[in-house]
Amino acid sequence: MAPIYKFAVIQLYPKPLAAEANHEKAVSFIREAASQSCTLAVLPEYHLTNWLPDDPKFASVCAQSQKYLDAYVALAKELNINIVPGTIVEKHDDELHNVAYFISNTGEILGRYQKKNLWHPERPHLTSSLHEPHVAFDSPIGKVGMLICWDLAFPEAFRELIVGGAKTIIIPTFWNLSDCNEAGLRHNPQAEALFLESTLVSRCFENTCMVVFANAGGPQGKVTKGTYAGLSQVAVPFKGALGKMGAEEGMSVVEVDMEILEQAEDNYKVRADMQKESWHYEYTIRRDAGDEKSRL
Repeated sequence: MAPIYKFAVIQLYPKPLAAEANHEKAVSFIREAASQSCTLAVLPEYHLTNWLPDDPKFASVCAQSQKYLDAYVALAKELNINIVPGTIVEKHDDELHNVAYFISNTGEILGRYQKKNLWHPERPHLTSSLHEPHVAFDSPIGKVGMLICWDLAFPEAFRELIVGGAKTIIIPTFWNLSDCNEAGLRHNPQAEALFLESTLVSRCFENTCMVVFANAGGPQGKVTKGTYAGLSQVAVPFKGALGKMGAEEGMSVVEVDMEILEQAEDNYKVRADMQKESWHYEYTIRRDAGDEKSRL
């Protein structure tokens, strides 16, 4: 019989560069999640700092990353809850790394993932994990993989984690409605919300997995720079988005019978097909000159 878990997605409004205040608010939400017997609490990307890379204070706040990571490790152990503290931007010499951690309920760091697919405005500021593989790992909720924000747009990232056995993909995100360009906004001011709602549920179906998606939330109005998309949710096959939020700050607690993932695989047999020796999508999307094994 498969276990039943409670998941808390925390849609935090990260005040700009107010790391201490943002951390205190995050801790308050996590304590509330623990009081509701949640197994896992997930925060958004950039939850400590917001995204202000051109501010001279940004790098100095990021240099304090270890302090907050240590605090979340202690909190997980104290409350007996697994925590993915969104992302924490770390300063390594002259580089900034955008990193997600999976901290177990016993205070162990079981997984670390540095964002690979950087959104275009991030590229002048952050260092990608480039060709490091996407790695699934064991956790108290089963085999898990982590992605961050724009990674959602790349099916290849999911496939690599699914091949590694991941049943749950956790995605801390900082995705605004204003991430769309002017042309897209003229077509549809809610285009980015449509992107999220379409893609999250598609990914869980096409990979027979659960997606735990925690986005930032906050003030609303006309779609301008910094208008939050929200839509934090837990997406599962057959049912779609569970506990989906609007754009406001808050927390959604969702209970999932993990048997649904086995039932989805039994129906769609995606993983079974991928494990066959005759699987026909063993390919690279880059053709190296003279390499007869490369395929498109």
